[in-house]
Amino acid sequence: MSLPLEGRTAVVTGAGRGIGRVEALELARLGAAVVVNDYGQSSTAPAEAVAAEIRAAGGRAVAHTGDVSDFEQARALVDLAIDRFGKLDILVNNAGILRDRMVFSMSEEEWDSVIRVHLKGHFNTIRFAAAHWRARSKAAGGPVYGRIVNTSSEAFLAGSAGQPNYAAAKGGIVGLTTSTALALAKYGVTANVICPRARTRMTEDVFARVEPPEDGLDPLAPEHVAPLVGYLASPAAAQVNGQLLVVHGGMVAIVERPRIRARFDTKQDVFTYDELDALLTPHYAERPRDETFAAVEVLGLRHEG
Repeated sequence: MSLPLEGRTAVVTGAGRGIGRVEALELARLGAAVVVNDYGQSSTAPAEAVAAEIRAAGGRAVAHTGDVSDFEQARALVDLAIDRFGKLDILVNNAGILRDRMVFSMSEEEWDSVIRVHLKGHFNTIRFAAAHWRARSKAAGGPVYGRIVNTSSEAFLAGSAGQPNYAAAKGGIVGLTTSTALALAKYGVTANVICPRARTRMTEDVFARVEPPEDGLDPLAPEHVAPLVGYLASPAAAQVNGQLLVVHGGMVAIVERPRIRARFDTKQDVFTYDELDALLTPHYAERPRDETFAAVEVLGLRHEG
């Protein structure tokens, strides 16, 4: 019996530790050859260790230690997958950093660095993977196999007050994903985005007060995230495109797209201040004062099995 990803090639960014590492291991377990990316120029870089772990288990893997926020290094990452394994089929964007601070005290560097690694890093790899799939599709005269799994965050959904840079970057990734999903569908490519919750080196301060259980798997273990990524990368998920899913602790939630809550039309050629005051002020007076576009209820999602 063949494995679902047998004969496929995957790139996983930020895969030296945490969520990216278990994603790379899961894709390899399902049969994919994996390019393990994590920034760090040394023979003992985390990416090298994860690639070695995959090879030791009988899989195929190679490390890439470049910076995905650099346009040319992202090109080299995609080229490495194609040169080493013949083609690219799966792209999992996971690389990220945190520079948490309130908006009124955040530095320009703290803003720029998070936007660069998360949002530009996602764009860079997608840019070159998409060009590869488009060229292959044109050569084949029809759709090819392509899967993109991007990483957003509940910080975007719930509006994390102390993470304006991170929330903005993760919101941008959602927009990038839905745009990509529509643009590449005709080539046979799907693009989806996950919001994982996990205890990793990057989030150790965020979840410092949440004690892991004495027995059993930690609900915040990255291992809860990897199976969903494996599924979204597989042929079984061919009809899943442009979707946003929250995953953690044995639970997957599909997030609905925004809906129109209310609509108002002017009775004249153009709204006036007085008309808007008469329409909008009563509307918002009847709604909870602390209710915003943020979906804070997502933070209450828990496994109920």
